[in-house]
Amino acid sequence: MAEAETPVAPEKPEPVRVYRHRLPTRIWHWVNAVTLLVLLMSGLMIFNAHPRLYWGEYGANFDRAWLVIGSTADAGYLRVGDWKIDTTGVLGRWTDAQGATKTWAFPGWATIPTSYSLADGRRWHLLFAWLLSVGLALYMLWTLFGGHLRKDLHVRRAEWSPRHIWHDVKEHVRLRFPKGEAAAHYGILQKLSYIGVIFIALPLMIATGLTMSPGMNAAWPWLLDIFGGRQSARSIHFITAWALVVFFLVHIAMVLLAGPVNEIRSMITGWFRLPPAKDGRA
Repeated sequence: MAEAETPVAPEKPEPVRVYRHRLPTRIWHWVNAVTLLVLLMSGLMIFNAHPRLYWGEYGANFDRAWLVIGSTADAGYLRVGDWKIDTTGVLGRWTDAQGATKTWAFPGWATIPTSYSLADGRRWHLLFAWLLSVGLALYMLWTLFGGHLRKDLHVRRAEWSPRHIWHDVKEHVRLRFPKGEAAAHYGILQKLSYIGVIFIALPLMIATGLTMSPGMNAAWPWLLDIFGGRQSARSIHFITAWALVVFFLVHIAMVLLAGPVNEIRSMITGWFRLPPAKDGRA
């Protein structure tokens, strides 16, 4: 009687790697991550000097502000229009590590420097604003002329279909990420997000920052006309900054859910390991 053959488990296919992120993208990604963090934290220190936002050219303590982070004798609060919530312990009124009560809008752990200094906050902010501006200009030129826009970010005609966009939205909500060859390319939501950040949000931050500078008001007074005054520019600057924070948080969440080791490794080395498709092929 012949012995039964032992079944042999099928060999797993070797993972396929693709060169997903070129060197300029990787350098700009990591430099920009540090730059935007420092700009946010130093910007919050600057905001602490006058934690109120207005629309128009002028704004002072007795003018009606559309956003206020303030404090009373025993509480902190955030007011947006007529909507007001208690933020004691987080915003407006909080306790530092030594147990002292502070009434800055944002706590020291969220600002650069951690102790109140408007002058130092401005120095940090201006230095890293130059780094952001020069880096963004170089990266935009490379994106346009180095093929990044054409190869990776160009939205093709079929991708503009509402059905295609809605399908990508549903896949993200269900945490169904692309597999196989499809994972090597950006989806429509990724393309629109990256284009929005590179060509809209970051240039808007720089332009509104310049509009708040008295020196630039004298050199380029048309900036005030574009944004409706320095206080409007300050409000747009603040809103755009927090829109970038939301983008960053969503970006980090997607990286963690899609596989942080593979995603982070690809942004360091450039090489991305394709997740196998349902049929086992890359």
